[in-house]
Amino acid sequence: MTQAQSAPDSARLQEIAGDLIQRAIKAGADAAEASVGESRQTELSVRDGNLEDIERSESLDAGVRVFVGQRQAGVAFSDLSDQGRQFTIERAVAMAKAAPEDPYAALADPARMCQDPPVLNLFEAVEWTPEELEAKAIAVEKAARAIEGVTMTDTAFASYGQGAAAYATTTGFNAGWRKSYFGYGASVIAGKDGAMERDYAATAARRTADLKSIDEIGTEAGERTARRVGPQKIASGTMPVIFDRRVSTAFLSALSGAISGPAVARGVSFLRDKMGEKVFADGITILDDPHRDWGHASCPFDGEGTVNQAREIISDGRLTSWFLNSSAARQLDLEPTGHARRNMGGPPGAGPTNLHLAAGTVSRDDLISGAGEGLLVTEMFGPSLNANTGDWSVGVSGYRITGGKIDHPVSEVTVAGNLIDIFAKLVPASDLEFRGAVNAPSVCVDAISVGGL
Repeated sequence: MTQAQSAPDSARLQEIAGDLIQRAIKAGADAAEASVGESRQTELSVRDGNLEDIERSESLDAGVRVFVGQRQAGVAFSDLSDQGRQFTIERAVAMAKAAPEDPYAALADPARMCQDPPVLNLFEAVEWTPEELEAKAIAVEKAARAIEGVTMTDTAFASYGQGAAAYATTTGFNAGWRKSYFGYGASVIAGKDGAMERDYAATAARRTADLKSIDEIGTEAGERTARRVGPQKIASGTMPVIFDRRVSTAFLSALSGAISGPAVARGVSFLRDKMGEKVFADGITILDDPHRDWGHASCPFDGEGTVNQAREIISDGRLTSWFLNSSAARQLDLEPTGHARRNMGGPPGAGPTNLHLAAGTVSRDDLISGAGEGLLVTEMFGPSLNANTGDWSVGVSGYRITGGKIDHPVSEVTVAGNLIDIFAKLVPASDLEFRGAVNAPSVCVDAISVGGL
């Protein structure tokens, strides 16, 4: 591991962003915002102990959004030469003049801008050489292949990246940040009597100290795969279903979409009438924290440069807040919540940062034993959600629970229900881990429809 020599420089990106908004005003815009991002990433994969692929990617991109009265237009581009900047700005202003009026289109209120952004630890100034990446990928693969029953490698990989970004507005805001990324993992195959199953494990973090060990990840990948061999069918019925923490985040993702300000403003959310009401059971807490050091989605301010802060989105089961950017807040006649999400060259969206469901008091094993006869879900695919009603279904695989114990693997199963009902019955386990931007412990949902035979 060596010191990084030329990491992306956020101060340089701030200069570019500042230049873009100045050009926009000179070109005839009444107001403007600019985002600039730079990233560098190296990813390497191996198979059977041999290097299979190595990729190095570098990008420097910008986006501008300009306003002429209540008309707006946005452009994303990568030609940051003097000529490229000027051409793009003039094109964006011309587009704005021809755009329809939007009564909610404007920059964030200057009074809400983050004047003193917190200093967050998000960047570790080290790099992994290609030789180090290859050694890590080979070691992960070796640990996975050491598990009895694993017969082949799908892929083993290691990667690292560095990035920086800046955001500036004509209301006087101009700030930037840097982030780093490290990760490795493996996907392997186990076979028996001609049948094959695949599974994986991976770890990713903004600093190397937060990565799980190579042996732990390789062993997890191998054991998960070996246990899946020989899946059986399961009879259809209504039963308790436990969702492993690797897949239970799907409920938080669905919640995020349902409480997104733009969705609520359009009326396309199954929770649009639930503000202030009980959505989950007593004791359930869901927290969004943009300022967590080394968090995957941490940011010192939101995508419009406004102040953000930690919030209990669900407090004791009750829905307390939408995810609001400035535009959605104006439509709903509410105050913004600091949840704007930057969209390079376009209007910002709205959504969470580091979102997690607080851990419960019972272990995952206790949930399984309490289920009696049920299903443990470890993988999901092909989810379907009606955003208006909350009707939800998903294909799953996992394990049959018999007599309160994990019995045998199952596949070709469908789980379905309405998320309003599912949220109300959801019981979290105590096995919460922070592995990404959205995290949840394993959860149990009693009496949900399972489709099998």
